[in-house]
Amino acid sequence: MSQPGPGVQPGSLDESAQQQLIQEIGRVIVRALPPGWNEATVEYRAVGEHRETIAQLKAPNGSAIPLAVPAEAAELFTRLRDGMYRPDRGTWVSALYRLQRPGSYTVDFNGEYRPNWRTAPPPQAYAEELRRYPRPESAVPEWFHDSTAGPGHDTSGALRTAEVFDDDGRPITDRPDIAPAERDRVIDFLERAPIVLAARSYDTDRLDPKGPASVPMTFHTDGSWVWPGAVGYYLRTHGVAPEPELLEHIRGLDFQLPEVSDSQQELAVSLITGESRN
Repeated sequence: MSQPGPGVQPGSLDESAQQQLIQEIGRVIVRALPPGWNEATVEYRAVGEHRETIAQLKAPNGSAIPLAVPAEAAELFTRLRDGMYRPDRGTWVSALYRLQRPGSYTVDFNGEYRPNWRTAPPPQAYAEELRRYPRPESAVPEWFHDSTAGPGHDTSGALRTAEVFDDDGRPITDRPDIAPAERDRVIDFLERAPIVLAARSYDTDRLDPKGPASVPMTFHTDGSWVWPGAVGYYLRTHGVAPEPELLEHIRGLDFQLPEVSDSQQELAVSLITGESRN
């Protein structure tokens, strides 16, 4: 029987080994959940070297609360994706893991439909996907070919997502500093943009973990980008700059927030929660 572990080769996991790995992913996720949780979902999306992990808790009122997931979970999903490869169909591009207290779980794998990416993968990711997981042309989704059209391809209003944490869940602090006068204008832009999703609680400050939980668990959008409230918080509190592309976007708008339509806000929510729009 194949055993899941480091260095899993494509197609090397049998059904029993896949189940072992799925259960291990569940244990890793549960260890990261806060006390009193009832329901959580984690979606892992990947094509080529492009990977995203989106997690959320379901509050008693039905609202979604963003959740940080350990990097170990993403590594295990990657092993599972490798191990489930089959030459006749390739492998899946997204997996949705649902957990319910006390010990119920389901996992849905998608190998046919375009994931609801937070950030669109670069065109070369699709070539890398087919190189790593070759399959007959009949098993290549049509949207793979659409997605290789490059920057000029119509992405149907796709939003870009800014991240403040690296793969280990730490704020990215190695970005160039922003001059104080400009920093205030960037913070104002980040914090005044419409909030499209919010939790009532606050997250731990990763740069001051012994202090009170003070990081807003919110998401903002200006119609072109979506970013967590943590982006503005870490800039204001610790001087951690937003990612360069978002910063240039804000400068290009001369720090003026555009009007954000209801449909743009709805698109941002669907992007954050991973729910497809009708």
